[in-house]
Parts: sequence; structure tokens; C-alpha cells
Amino acid sequence: MYFEGRIPNYDKYPTICIKGHKGKSWQGYESIVQEIKRRITKENTILVIDVYYGADMNAIYDHIITPLNPATVIDSAEAVYSEDVLYEILKRNITEDRVFGSFSTHTLEDCMDPKILADLKEKARGTKGLVIVYGVGASMITKGNLHLYIDMKRWEIQLRYRNGLPNWGASNAVDDILRKFKRGYFVEWRILDRHKFKVLPQCDYILDLNVTEQPKMTTIEVFNDVMKEFSSRPFRLVPYFDEGIWGGRWMEEVCDLKRIKFNYAWCFDGVPEENSIRANVDGVTLEFPAMDLVKMKPKALLGPKVFARFGAEFPIRFDFLDTMTGGNLSLQVHPLTEYIHENFGMSYTQDESYYILDAGPNAHVYLGVKDGVTAETLVPALQRANEGKEPFRDSEFINSFPIQKHDHILIPAGTVHCSGSDAMVLEISATPYIFTFKMWDWGRVGLDGKPRPVNIERAVQNIQFDRTTQWCKDNLVSNIQEIENTKHLKVEKTGLHELEFIETKRYWFDQKTMFTCEESVNMCNLIEGEEALITSVDESFEPFEVHYAETFIIPEGVHAYQIEPYGRSLGKEIAIIKATVRV
Repeated sequence: MYFEGRIPNYDKYPTICIKGHKGKSWQGYESIVQEIKRRITKENTILVIDVYYGADMNAIYDHIITPLNPATVIDSAEAVYSEDVLYEILKRNITEDRVFGSFSTHTLEDCMDPKILADLKEKARGTKGLVIVYGVGASMITKGNLHLYIDMKRWEIQLRYRNGLPNWGASNAVDDILRKFKRGYFVEWRILDRHKFKVLPQCDYILDLNVTEQPKMTTIEVFNDVMKEFSSRPFRLVPYFDEGIWGGRWMEEVCDLKRIKFNYAWCFDGVPEENSIRANVDGVTLEFPAMDLVKMKPKALLGPKVFARFGAEFPIRFDFLDTMTGGNLSLQVHPLTEYIHENFGMSYTQDESYYILDAGPNAHVYLGVKDGVTAETLVPALQRANEGKEPFRDSEFINSFPIQKHDHILIPAGTVHCSGSDAMVLEISATPYIFTFKMWDWGRVGLDGKPRPVNIERAVQNIQFDRTTQWCKDNLVSNIQEIENTKHLKVEKTGLHELEFIETKRYWFDQKTMFTCEESVNMCNLIEGEEALITSVDESFEPFEVHYAETFIIPEGVHAYQIEPYGRSLGKEIAIIKATVRV
């Protein structure tokens, strides 16, 4: 087994302590309700509880609203259009496709009946005693005298989809999980985020209800300080791991995971769109979507130049793909920029790369097409294979290159690719990560027993058939260039391809070394060595410890920082890979 006998030190729950806020966070429904009661001082008070969809509405009603003994309760769901009407409004973005929609530009106002909304506003104004207005979009009914926002991370929402949660405004509890996720990703979360970041400044409290039985609340002032702290120092995102049909065993051992049923295939530990951040405030650990940070502190986090180019979006992502003792990934291609813009409303595409963290003796990567392969020869072979008429003859059409630990395979959009079995991939890519057009899945079905979706028609519109054997070998397979080599430091440019906007550099060093942000947010991973310590050049942040295979982020506003071998790596050479946006 890989890394047999090694002591795992991967931190699955990275947390930053926020100082100076004693008595401003609460844990448990009883203490939360007591704090709300303390603030209800007027004879006629309106409490607004705005909710990000996915939170347990029954728990909110039973454990927060009922104990407050309100005179009137108003549910914002009354104003939401019926399911049929709402679908007509959103169907252009939802689409009939099982996997792909297009990004919605709708707002919550578009989804609510203005007449009913006006009636609810009048009801809130005209009722005496404690009035509680709650639900998704409750702030649209009234600002109230006291305002609470309940936040949710996307991974928890996805888990609830799997367990039967329908999409917002829909009755699709038993629907295909891919369709539910698609509606959330392209429509639901876009609408909810627009509303959330509009109303957060007027809130008094924010509540973390990711674990229904363990609610946690803090003031909006503390929340703002959490965002400020994370945007001015090194930090890690909270990773999550997911099983997959081709999954391996490397993460299970290195990241100290307990296998539930199937092997783990993915780890998302550097995807702000999906991950969360954890902050400990006076002994209470709160977890918020990492997109809260991206949206609220984009310039400090990304840097002015990256922000000017991408807006409040995090353009780089790191994740793990584990096929150690597992199977091949699906043969796939990512869309070209023009295609993704025209078809899905995305302004940039999924250029990516595979950094090989570990590899077995027969590990390989599929990359580009063989000389002479055309759409006219490839597509019929793929169609026959997917119809079960004959196996896909990959060796006839697709290149296979052997790989070893620390190789870096570049994959600009339009390149046919996938990792073979027995590899541990650190995927470094642009953020729009769900735009994968599968062409062949080796005759497998997914964990749900259904065939995994293939998109040959979309794929062939994006495949670059001039990326043949020699071109891939010359341009994409470990095209590593040495930049600097001294006694204590070696710097190499490992990618990405000139067609891609991300640049990656690899640093090998055995003593404290200075790094600069290069006018971009830095996303890094400790690819060699057990432990490292990140320190400030001006003592503006406390030392931050990272461990083998952990992804970490340095906000551009830090400008410069130092990293040194630490703990079990003292006196040894370590290595990091650093990704930046070319500016």
C-alpha cells in the first residue's frame, strides 16, 4: 500500500481563531434564542429570519420561532410563484439536459408574486406584538427591527439533495441527483447568492445551520472581521471527499479517511465555489461558504488586477483525483472559450492540468488524438462503444503517455484527456469545473446504477484534432523549465500552456524562503515534505502550519511571505507548487 507505515497529518478541519470578540458568538438553540430575546425590547418588534435554501425549515420553526412566542408568523414561501409558473420563468436556464444548464441572471424578485408580496408587507406592518418573518427572501417583505441571516455551505446542500431535499420551488425530491445539482448550480445558487450579498449588510446576526443539531450564531460585526482576517493571511478551505466508481485508496490512507462503501475518488480542497471556511470565535467554531469571502473581499483576496479581469470570482481551483488501485477516469474534453460562452453564459473555460502527486509503476495518462484521427473516424467508434456494440479501441485513437511522480501534464481546453488507473492527480485548473464532456466511460455505470452521461455531440464540437502525438509530447507532457538553481533553492516553471491563463511554478528548498504574490492570489500545495511553516515578513499574520498534500491560499494583499521546513521536515528539502493568474 502506498505510504504504508506513514503517520497521516492531513488536517480535514482547518480552522482559524479570531481574537477579540468575547461573548459575541452563541452555540445551541437555547442560547441563540436567549440572545434574540435580549434584543427584543420594543413593544412592536419585527424579527426577520432570512434563509439560504437548504437549511432545515422545521428546525428553524420549532427551535427558534416557537420559543420566541410570536404574535404573528409570516412565511415568505407564500409569495413564491407556484412550481409550474416558476419553472416557466426559469426553464431557459434549467434546460432539459441532464447535466448542463445555463447561468441564470434572475433575482428573487422575479420568482415572487408581487401582489402576494405586497399583501405580506402590509400584514407585517399592520400587526401588533412580535412579528416573525422567515424563509428564503424574507428580507423582501420587510427590513424589520432585528435581522438574522441563516447561511449554508453548498456541499451540505448537495448531501441533502442526495437525501431527498428538492430544489427550491420544486417538488422533485426523488429526481436524478445530477438534475438537482444542475438546477442548484446554474439557477438556484445564482439567485440566492445575489439576494444574500444584497441583504447581509443590513443584518444583525448570521447563523451557521450546516449541522441542524448544532446551530451557531455570531454578530454581523464578527462575521465581517472573519472575512477581513481570512482576506489578509494564509488560510485553507475545509475539504470534502466524495466516493466514485473509479476511486482509489491513496486519499484514504494519506488523508486518514474512513471508507463508507466505495473508494474515494475526489477531494475538493481548493474550490471556493464549493468549499467552506472555519473560524473559531470565543470557543464557537463557525463554518461559512468560502464564496462569502470571495464576494465580500475580492480585491484583497484576488488582487486588483485579477479582480479587474474576473470580478468577484475565484478563477483557480485545486482538487484531487485518486485512481490508485482504482480505474480510469472517463475519456473527456472541456469546451473552448467561445463554446462555453455561447452555450452556458460562462466568460472563461476549464483549462486544466494534472500534477502527479504519486504514481504506480504502470501509471499513464490519455492525452490528445493519434495522428490521422478525425471526427469522421472517432465519432462512429465512440457511438458504437456507447451503444454496447463493441469496446472502444482507445489505443487506435487516443495517445497514452507514461507518467511518474512529480510529472505535470498540461490540458488546455479542447484536448482529449483522462488519467489512467494507479495515479494520484492534483488537478490544477480554471474554476468552471462541471463543464466536462464525457465521450467514453469504459462501459461503467455510476454509483446510482445508471449509465454516466456522455456528450459526444458536444465533445466533437470542441476537440482540437491537431493536438496529435508529437504536439502533445512537445507541448503538454512535463514541459518543465528551470528558472533558478542555487544551493538552497530550485525554481521551475511547470506550466500551464501558453493558451491557459494560469501559471504554475515549483519550488524545492531546505531553508526559510521568500515568496511574492506576483500581483495575484496564490494557490499552493505542499507536494513534498511532511510539514511547512508560513510566516509573515512584517508580522502582519501569525505563523501558519501546513502539511503534506494540503492546499493553501495566500491572498494577494499579503504581497510577500516566507515558507520553511517545519516539524518532521526540519533539515530536509520540501517542495510546493504555486499557481497564479498571469497578469
